[in-house]
Amino acid sequence: MGNFNCIQKLKNQQQQASANRSIDKASKGTNSSNHSTTMSIGNSSNSVSKLSAKAKYGFIDDNFSTLHQVTAALRGSGLESSNLIIGIDFTKSNEWTGQVSFNNRSLHAIGAAPNPYEKAISIIGKTLAPFDDDNLIPCLGFGDATTHDDEVFSFHSDHSSCHGFEEVLDCYKKIVPNLRLSGPTSYAPVIDAAIDIVESSGGQFHVLVIIADGQVTRSVNTSNNELSPQEEKTINSIVNASSHPLSIVLVGVGDGPWEDMKKFDDKIPARDFDNFQFVNFTEIMSKNTSPDEKEAAFALAALMEIPFQYKAVMELGILGHRTGKAKKVVPRPPPAPYRAAARSEPAPTTVSSSPALDDRTQACPICLTSAKDLAFGCGHMTCRECGSRVSNCPICRQRITNRLRLFA
Repeated sequence: MGNFNCIQKLKNQQQQASANRSIDKASKGTNSSNHSTTMSIGNSSNSVSKLSAKAKYGFIDDNFSTLHQVTAALRGSGLESSNLIIGIDFTKSNEWTGQVSFNNRSLHAIGAAPNPYEKAISIIGKTLAPFDDDNLIPCLGFGDATTHDDEVFSFHSDHSSCHGFEEVLDCYKKIVPNLRLSGPTSYAPVIDAAIDIVESSGGQFHVLVIIADGQVTRSVNTSNNELSPQEEKTINSIVNASSHPLSIVLVGVGDGPWEDMKKFDDKIPARDFDNFQFVNFTEIMSKNTSPDEKEAAFALAALMEIPFQYKAVMELGILGHRTGKAKKVVPRPPPAPYRAAARSEPAPTTVSSSPALDDRTQACPICLTSAKDLAFGCGHMTCRECGSRVSNCPICRQRITNRLRLFA
């Protein structure tokens, strides 16, 4: 509840600042000449129209119950095609958030059966690809040891797009063995990179699909009335993205938790339009229905708000225009191999890090922000909050049989 109060406070401040700017503009208009006054009235009319659109689309409710209704609404709104961008979470928590949903294996484990990321990518390909007219899909990774919470890497060294979802999957499988999962978790870098892609396209409508295993990093040292640095940056990036024709769909895989991300959905302040949608992939896929019904339910959840978001960007006049506000994010190349051979099944994960690397710092190897104050029987340490949520050591993967609280 503290997060929401902090967000609401930020929202009120931004609304007040917006009101003050409107008053200043009105004051300047009063002192203008008759010709300037006429121009001011015209501009005011446009401003009122945009303000009306902001009020209309500042909160978009879930309005459909079938996939057919959504696709019909997309066609009815004039959206015949869009462009997809894929962002993949490579933070370290992927190693243990499959405890329940993926038989205690890393969510990025590559084997005979597809992992949750592969499943999500495949279903997205079936359901969302028909709206991608050129079949070129920029793919970005974040949260690994080369990017942390500051940068992204491209699936191709020359930053080119993947051609279709089959190539997305092929590149993903080639990249995973080269990765060292890290963190902290922030969606800001991938959102900022997506904004640049939209800008470079001349303001074409895009849908950014972020597939991730957890919510934005929040330290135990962050009070209820504060936002963590990663939360603040993510919120600011989502707000900035609403000035562009960009819809953001966060697809949650793994065990979660997802409570904070559910608060993010529809609660982020001061946006030009509601541009963010959270979809719990694990929950949908765990329902007792047929595979086709699950895929339809996922598509429905992912596409639910896009018809209204597309209408919003048209009414706001931001479709087909460059804003000049590119973030100028330069993606890194995909990670190079860091060892001769990748671990394969039946090992629980394809990526790991050495105990020596994690023990060089007093920061928790899970959240990378809080100090280590909890020790396991194997000798490795985490912070108390992260350590209480895992059943296997995130460093050596041994079963945790006892925990020892440490005091400074």
